[in-house]
Amino acid sequence: MNALKAEVVISPSGSLDVLSQQEVAKLMDAGHGGVHDLLRRCSLAVLNCGGEIDDARQVFRMFRNFEIELVQQERGIKLRLSNAPAAAFVDGKLIRGIREHLFAVLRDIVYVTEEIANRPEYSGPGGATEAVFQILRNADVLRSRTDPNIVVCWGGHAISREEYDYSKAVGYELGLRGLDVCTGCGPGAMKGPMKGAAVGHAKQRLADGRYIGITEPGIIAAEAPNPIVNALVILPDIEKRLEAFARFGHGFVVFPGGVGTAEEILYLLGVLFNPANAQLPFPLVLTGPESSAPYFAQLDRFLRGSLGDKVAERYEILVGDPAEVARRMLTGMAAVKTYRRSTGDAFFFNWRLAVEEVFQLPFPGDHESMAALELSRSQPTHELAANLRRAFSGIVAGNVKEHGVRAIEARGPFEIHGDVEVLEPLDELLRAFVRQSRMRLPGVEYTPCYRVVR
Repeated sequence: MNALKAEVVISPSGSLDVLSQQEVAKLMDAGHGGVHDLLRRCSLAVLNCGGEIDDARQVFRMFRNFEIELVQQERGIKLRLSNAPAAAFVDGKLIRGIREHLFAVLRDIVYVTEEIANRPEYSGPGGATEAVFQILRNADVLRSRTDPNIVVCWGGHAISREEYDYSKAVGYELGLRGLDVCTGCGPGAMKGPMKGAAVGHAKQRLADGRYIGITEPGIIAAEAPNPIVNALVILPDIEKRLEAFARFGHGFVVFPGGVGTAEEILYLLGVLFNPANAQLPFPLVLTGPESSAPYFAQLDRFLRGSLGDKVAERYEILVGDPAEVARRMLTGMAAVKTYRRSTGDAFFFNWRLAVEEVFQLPFPGDHESMAALELSRSQPTHELAANLRRAFSGIVAGNVKEHGVRAIEARGPFEIHGDVEVLEPLDELLRAFVRQSRMRLPGVEYTPCYRVVR
């Protein structure tokens, strides 16, 4: 992959174009809490759109000479890029969508640094939820006069062509019904539904289709925002990213995936196990082509085996029928609308969803925290779900996040301990992910970053 050697100065597009002198100083000071490094890394990830590497360290190594600088002017700011990926440009001009994403990165980093980080009101009970709301509102993705219509689509970045085409077909059916799509914004099952929905919206002459991407700094380099995303939001950590999905979306569709997808499912089911959420309409469909039926059967066995059969009451498995998936989402939207209207809750943010602190606390995903996880059926179900979510989160870090990859290289695989009745279905599922090449992009040899200790 070639880099554009000449310097390029970029004008704002889509969002933030005015900064104070203090904000500029912080962003350009490499020693100020790593803010400049964070800006550089997230910006490079956005510019590397379409890259076929899911190893953050390799991306940063390939473009180690990339640099970004803020140019402060009387009328606002511009960005000076040096040695940026050539694929982000056409005839020397930065692609418009990528330019919008670049300034979305700037907007969210500035806002979180100045308004969210180290503020006491955003810590403790309720603080994380308020932070998520403020970040989404600042990104202008909350719509106050719109009926529920956002379908969150989850699934792996390393999926087969058949699974990708199926995710596109589901997105197409969603688009035909006027539903918008929100994903983790990367490739694979995050891109397919958006691509299909764009065609469905076009056929219905819907010019304002929304394709919202929600990501976080640790994952963005491995799963760079795909070009269809027209609203990008960067949350400060994976826990706030997951809560943003849960509160922002109205219905959920899950395609085949690996440990990241399993983490998302466990987060959602763990939250829904809270008795306070028992009456909350929350449409959740697990789907894929007919060939993925064994995948979902095994996932179902894992969830029932670790969390109990009652967990299956909160999801539906439906394979091989994209139109029916879309119809289930449409029916779910009606139920969500009725419920929120009857309870006085907002359509644009699920305030009534109870999210316990165990699902909000950032998990470091290092050797000590992974080894200390308690995985036992004697725990309350929501706590076991939270710890299983953390185990998968740690594996994601060891697979693709820079700090996790470094830790594995230095100290070997993470160790996962627990009761046999929990570890057996977990080990079986992880082995299946490895066999099916769901841990890394196709063609990349995978060495497990974990060891299940029975």
